Amino acid sequence: MQTILPMLERARQSMGSIRTLPDASKQLLLQQLAKSITEHIPEIIRENVKDLERMPDEDPKKDRLMLNALRLRSLAASLVDIARLPDPAGQLVLEKHLDNGLLVQKKTVPLGVVGVIYESRPNVTVDVAALCIRSGNACVLRGGSDAFHTNTYLVRLIQEALQQCGADIHAVQLLPADRALVIEMLSAVKYIDIIIPRGSQQLIEYVREHSRVPVIETGAGVCHTYVEKSANLEQAAAIVANAKISRPSVCNALDTVLVEHVVASDFISLVIPMLAEHAVEIYAEPLAHTILKEQGYPYLYEAQPEDFGREFLSLKCSFKVVPDTEAALAHIREHSSRHSEAIISRNPSVSEHFLNEVDAAAVYVNASTRFTDGGVFGLGAEIGISTQKLHARGPFALEKLVTEKWFIYGNGQIRE
Repeated sequence: MQTILPMLERARQSMGSIRTLPDASKQLLLQQLAKSITEHIPEIIRENVKDLERMPDEDPKKDRLMLNALRLRSLAASLVDIARLPDPAGQLVLEKHLDNGLLVQKKTVPLGVVGVIYESRPNVTVDVAALCIRSGNACVLRGGSDAFHTNTYLVRLIQEALQQCGADIHAVQLLPADRALVIEMLSAVKYIDIIIPRGSQQLIEYVREHSRVPVIETGAGVCHTYVEKSANLEQAAAIVANAKISRPSVCNALDTVLVEHVVASDFISLVIPMLAEHAVEIYAEPLAHTILKEQGYPYLYEAQPEDFGREFLSLKCSFKVVPDTEAALAHIREHSSRHSEAIISRNPSVSEHFLNEVDAAAVYVNASTRFTDGGVFGLGAEIGISTQKLHARGPFALEKLVTEKWFIYGNGQIRE
């Protein structure tokens, strides 16, 4: 029977090598990896095409799977950004002298071995490896079979960079994509310190239910934008269109539009030409459906209950007309995945009320939810967007790949 235990053992053994790597060496390693990715763009694309050819065109994950030259250059640039960030490990958080003479310090230390389970997105392979290397962690990566060729090639480049800098290449490993081995990974409490799932809600729930290793969830994004009656409607239309159209397959893309009834007709007349240009399918509740139908929107469907609280990951969204802000808040409270939510409003008191009442990792006023991203927030990159409240919330990036450790210095003290 195939087992991943030898790989996990090697990851554990590699921790000392990556934890003690000098800061300058870690920076150089990431800079060299960035250069290597840039130099090997044709080869990476060639491997990526092998994966793309196996995925149907209608699969919404196909956009996530694709790596082109522009995306690879952006990925390389993010590595340079991560290299420039300060190492979050080894920071003195607290220091005090006790009355008994003990010196007590609290410092940040790497988590250890980070396990990540993800689907489709091969850029995650590089992002996770870079963030773990920079913070002194080892990582074991379980990517999906749909990105096998791309991930294999990228990990080869990462391990070459590790070797060139004198670090143990087993600090970054790609586990087999065999689903039968996932349970072994989720049970490896002796070797893995934390598991991070990144992908569909189904994947996240499976990991949460079966893992014996502590889990940090990077949840699915069911993102709402509420157009309040005082909104600049032209601005609102542009924001909604951007949030839905710019990259519909990602977790911070818009899923549901809520619009206050007194401005619903005017707002819809402004936004539908932008959505129709990209053939966005709209699933609308009765009042919104009536307005959209009267205005001749061509890609219109009657919403079913499951169309609210649904992460579309494609050029589809739902519309609902609400009577007031409290109704919008109630809808979001019921259907949000607590990822990213937005209000478009020129009323400061209403905006502040929305910010304070919405329970989500990121809440916006007059801006697109598409900005919820570690790189955009100046964090270099992210492993995912955490929608839970313990340890990390929002972009789970470099600063959160550490835990705390107490250091106590004595001179023969004993406790009476």
